[in-house]
Amino acid sequence: MALNGSVNLQVRGGSAGVIESFYGVVKPITILSRTLEIRPSGKIVSGTTEIPFSITLRNPKEDNSERFYETFHGTNISIQYLATVDIMRGYLHKSLSATVEFIVETDLLNPPISPEMVIFYITQDTQRHPILPELKSGGFRITGRISTQCSMLEPLSGELTVEASVLPICSIDIHLLRVESVLLGEKIITETSLIQTTQIADGDVCRNMTLPIYVVLPRLLTCPTVLA
Repeated sequence: MALNGSVNLQVRGGSAGVIESFYGVVKPITILSRTLEIRPSGKIVSGTTEIPFSITLRNPKEDNSERFYETFHGTNISIQYLATVDIMRGYLHKSLSATVEFIVETDLLNPPISPEMVIFYITQDTQRHPILPELKSGGFRITGRISTQCSMLEPLSGELTVEASVLPICSIDIHLLRVESVLLGEKIITETSLIQTTQIADGDVCRNMTLPIYVVLPRLLTCPTVLA
C-alpha cells in the first residue's frame, strides 16, 4: 500500500484565469510519501477478506519538521491525501489497484473560534452591478446581521429584515464564495468561485419581518476546519 499527500495547482474545466498564467511554473509539493506491505504473497479465499493494518506517519525519533496541511478541495488548488492498494497477481491475471482519499484534520483540541457578528445593510446605493430603473428611483433596503468568523463545524447564522422594496421579491439567496490565493514571489494571485447557494426566503416576503439565516458550511468542498 502507498500513502501519498501533495499540494496541487491545476486549472479545472479549461477555464482561463489569473492563476492559469502561472500554472506552468508551480509544481506539486509532496507532503507525504509512505509505502508498506500489509500482507505477504499468498492466496486469498473467495468472499470478503479484511486485512487490518496501521502505519506511523511521524516517528518521534526522527525529524518532524515537515507539516501535514489540512485537506483542502478548491477549484484550482487542492491538498489531498490518497491511499492506494495494489494486489499483484500471476502472469495470467491483471493486477488490481484501488485508491481512496482520507481526510487530514487539525487537532480539535485547538482553541475554538469565537463567532463575530457584523451588522449589514443593502440598498440601491450599495450595488456595484446594474439594477432596474424602478429600483434606482423607488429604492429598497435590507438590514440584518451575520457571523463573519465561525468554526467550519458550526452553521453560518444570522438574520435579515426586508424593510422596503418598490418591486416584489422573488427569492432571497445567500451565495457562499471560495477565495483561493497563491503566493508566487512577491505577487499574490487570487481567484473567487461560487461553491454553494442557500435560499433564505421564497416569494415576496412580508416587510419588517425578521428572517433567520442558517447555512451549513460544505466542509468536503472546502476544508474540514478553519485552520487549513
